Amino acid sequence: MKGIVVKSTGSWYLVRDAEGNLHRARLRGKFKIKGLKVSNPLAVGDRVEFEVETTGEDTAVIHKIEDRENYIIRQSTHKTAYSHIIAANLDLAMLIVTLVSPRTSFGFIDRFLVTAEAYDIPAMLIFNKTDLYDEDVMEYQRQISHMYEKIGYPSLAVSAMNNEGIDEVKALLHGKTTLLSGHSGVGKSSLINLIVPDLELKTSEISGFSDKGVHTTTFAEMFEIDPETYVIDTPGIKELGIVDIPAAELSHFFPEMRERLNQCRFNNCTHFNEPGCAVIEAVRHNDISLSRYESYLSMLHGGDNRK
Repeated sequence: MKGIVVKSTGSWYLVRDAEGNLHRARLRGKFKIKGLKVSNPLAVGDRVEFEVETTGEDTAVIHKIEDRENYIIRQSTHKTAYSHIIAANLDLAMLIVTLVSPRTSFGFIDRFLVTAEAYDIPAMLIFNKTDLYDEDVMEYQRQISHMYEKIGYPSLAVSAMNNEGIDEVKALLHGKTTLLSGHSGVGKSSLINLIVPDLELKTSEISGFSDKGVHTTTFAEMFEIDPETYVIDTPGIKELGIVDIPAAELSHFFPEMRERLNQCRFNNCTHFNEPGCAVIEAVRHNDISLSRYESYLSMLHGGDNRK
């Protein structure tokens, strides 16, 4: 049988088959000794082949993981030198951003966008909690949105508290598998509750398999909004370490730097302090934003993953 992983708890997985039935499944042992430097061999969104066991306990065994189209990955917070796949086979990655209570840093935003860029996943920003903005913060948000939209990342300002902009978010999700991510406290769960009105019903259906009594985002979960439209809820991310991007290639995943790749004096320019650097020149002329350039330098030199 074929299905999609809709929840991963580490040792057990929840798989939805083509008819919508849920199966509590585990991996065959061989998948855990492949030598992959990831803390989780399977992720939500993975397409798998499995067999229902004949033990009478409605459990299944996953024996094949289909090739991934893409995935969002970060450094593992528990296993040194390992990475953690957040979700796989995505059509869109939405980062929920707040400018107040709490404030999402430019560094975190840019790390998320670089990761999405590296794995060919369209990304956008959702600015939540506009009900807390005064006029100055509202203007600041418009400036930030313009900065990101100019380099190809759409954005939307919403208020989950006031149910503003939710229909626009739903329209963006339609027909796609979308990852919703962000720091803890940005209102991601509130947004998802508005987007998926019967979430409690869907959560209780999943909880029965995973022995979770209430909906707490401890593990990533996929929910069906309507046929062909899925949203993946993830735990709040504190840190987002860049994975498997060599320093020499990092600028390739900044669109505004990528378009200047052949304009520097040196072919191996790192855009740090080399003479004749087109990127540094663009920063000086405000054609590349200073905040984006500072994010680039932080990643280049292995800066704090939280900033």
